[in-house]
Amino acid sequence: MKPHIKYMVLLLCATANLLQAQEEPKLIAKDSIVKSSWIIGLGYNIVDDSGDVFDELLAPGDQWNVLPYPSRISIGRYFESGIGIEAIGTYNKYAVGKFIDGRTNLEETDYYGIDARLTYDLNKIIGQTGWFDPYLGVGAGYTEANNESRATYNAVVGFRTWFSDRFGLDFSSSGKWAANNDRATNHLQHAAGVVYQFGITKGLSKKGEAKLALIEELDAQRQKQQDSIAAIEREREEAALAARRAKEKEEARLAAAEKARLDALKQRETEIRNEIDALGFAYFDLNSSYLNAKSKKVLDGLADILAKYPELELQISSHTDSRGTSAYNDWLSERRVTHTKAYLVKRGVSAERLETEAYGETHLLNECDDNTYCDEEKHQENRRSEFVITKF
Repeated sequence: MKPHIKYMVLLLCATANLLQAQEEPKLIAKDSIVKSSWIIGLGYNIVDDSGDVFDELLAPGDQWNVLPYPSRISIGRYFESGIGIEAIGTYNKYAVGKFIDGRTNLEETDYYGIDARLTYDLNKIIGQTGWFDPYLGVGAGYTEANNESRATYNAVVGFRTWFSDRFGLDFSSSGKWAANNDRATNHLQHAAGVVYQFGITKGLSKKGEAKLALIEELDAQRQKQQDSIAAIEREREEAALAARRAKEKEEARLAAAEKARLDALKQRETEIRNEIDALGFAYFDLNSSYLNAKSKKVLDGLADILAKYPELELQISSHTDSRGTSAYNDWLSERRVTHTKAYLVKRGVSAERLETEAYGETHLLNECDDNTYCDEEKHQENRRSEFVITKF
């Protein structure tokens, strides 16, 4: 494939990817739903024990018994399958004047109910509706009402509506049939309250699953395009690989040559440094800046080294011992470095090859400062001129 054709293919693929990215669906919070959880509830319960079962269902004035404060508590576990198991406790009062068991109630009595029920989430059949969560269920329980105790078997229909993943409202109606007491009537119990979910496990809704399938399909298409682009890119890289390797080989050769050159320079510097170190320092007598015979011999050897290496340049630094004032020692070290340089120049060394520094008593080689007693031999170590290579 010719290079310009390859790049046209790359451009078309990149354009297709850009257009696809603009239209690609993304999973959002609304695509996820609660799959399983615990739910606790607190609310009100309304008991219709008029005795007419399903006649006059909406007769709150005559038949409904309700307390002005929360009188129902529940806890349940709800599974991904749509099945829920719930335990419920309720308390109520049959008010005077209400229609109870086919007659007007003349005495206020308590109502207690403990129930367990099994429910099924109808959204598993009709599809997730978001805010509307209907359910059906059956159960059993124990009720004491109108001074009669009874076991009951129950049927329930209800729905929940959710404000968030955690909070919602629950509305339900239960029919409760007495199982073991012929004197006890069947009755209805309605409920409304606030519910709270915890221990939540979330998953995708059916709409979210469909969207995920579409995203995966688009990813597969994109991967095919990327594979094609990668194949073209590999050809281009392979074409450049030989040139890059040749360049790297040449760079390695040059680096090796440069290393060899630097190693040779370092070796040369070491050799020169060893020759200079072998001469030692040029020492001075006490309070003197004049070179004695031994120091001149050191400088003669240094002049020979400078003649041997024409590119060599040095820094000469001169020092004093700690005796005397600092000002005096600064002046004395200036004199010593001047005489040292002058001697080398007299021996034919160019002055441009020699730098000078005078340090006075600031660079002692031992402990012999103003506060420490030392003998003359110790002080002698500090009265010196040193030589440092600056260029070679």
